[in-house]
Amino acid sequence: MAGHNKWSQIKRKKAANDNQRGKVISKHIRAIQSAVREGGSDDTSTNLALKNALGAAKADDVPADNIDRAIERALGGAEGGSFDPVAYEGYGPAGVAFLVEALTDNRNRTVAEVRRVFTKHGGNMSGSTAWQFDAVGLLVFETADDALQEVAIDLGALDLDVDDEGTLTVYTPPTELYAIADRFAELGFTADVAQLTKTPQTRAALDAVDAAKIVRMVDALEDLDDVQNVYTTADLDAVAEVAQGGAS
Repeated sequence: MAGHNKWSQIKRKKAANDNQRGKVISKHIRAIQSAVREGGSDDTSTNLALKNALGAAKADDVPADNIDRAIERALGGAEGGSFDPVAYEGYGPAGVAFLVEALTDNRNRTVAEVRRVFTKHGGNMSGSTAWQFDAVGLLVFETADDALQEVAIDLGALDLDVDDEGTLTVYTPPTELYAIADRFAELGFTADVAQLTKTPQTRAALDAVDAAKIVRMVDALEDLDDVQNVYTTADLDAVAEVAQGGAS
């Protein structure tokens, strides 16, 4: 996965969305409450969905008080929508495949909103795309010294990626993510991020024009309240360069 550093994308996303902080937190709270209710427990040793939701929340610096209140409300059966997970597949500009994951209490509303974004940005929700993405575990360390990389290899990492800032991203089999994270911690290396994600099997090379279109489409999808994750087969380095240039 050379040339693609998920943590760099996370940091850029966080910086770009400072003015939408409340919306970002709200999405995480929804995911946490849904995981608690579906799993029937706040025990992360048995509720993997909650463990992953908490990992994602940590990556976006969601305050601990917000997380604690969300869990308490879910355990207490406090009133609030019952959100179901749904996924939408389709294609955007330049034939880039999209996989959109959402949590919704109104499927008709959500599919209409997602379809509207696809249409507006020159895409379409036809065809299957989920098969083009693989589930992987993601561990991020803000240091990439040789000892840490050697440990990652010994523990069975699928791939390693080091960015220009010296941040190490470790990809793991999805079923081994948290076991490997625990082993790292036992050896004195605590991951800054540990969560499940999806990566494309192949990436579409983009020119500047198409990359800009993908950036706008991804932003529009992520701006929808119900959408939790947006995955694409776009070359994320090209997309990141356009996004970073637009933010400067």
